[in-house]
Amino acid sequence: MASEFSRVFSAFDRDDDGKISAAELRLCMKAALGEDVSAEDADELVASADSDGDGLLDEEEFLKLVQLENEEEDRCRGLKEAFGMYEMKGEGCITPLSLKRMLSKLGSHQEIDECKAMICRFDLNGDGVLSFEEFKVMMDA
Repeated sequence: MASEFSRVFSAFDRDDDGKISAAELRLCMKAALGEDVSAEDADELVASADSDGDGLLDEEEFLKLVQLENEEEDRCRGLKEAFGMYEMKGEGCITPLSLKRMLSKLGSHQEIDECKAMICRFDLNGDGVLSFEEFKVMMDA
């Protein structure tokens, strides 16, 4: 794994200075993933793992960034699975009725008005249901 990781680091380190800049990160993410990452997002990614504050990632800091991204992907996958359990099938959202149904399966019997109130707390756009993004906010609360 270490040698594989070193090869990935070297591929991202375009100027071979032993550090990865936000610009190098952007270029490689575009090449490897086909993702356009804004300069601001690249700067934030670098800052999230930049332990020594030099605005660049050494190999150890880059590994930390990769691990943080993997943890976030795992968390998001878990949240999508949980959301799928609560959502109204085919609707792509959690309704008061689907929330009531899932809570009942879990042994917590709530009235529909209580389910509406729970949803209302995190219903950011006021449509009476929870989208996946609203569900993520709720799970972070």
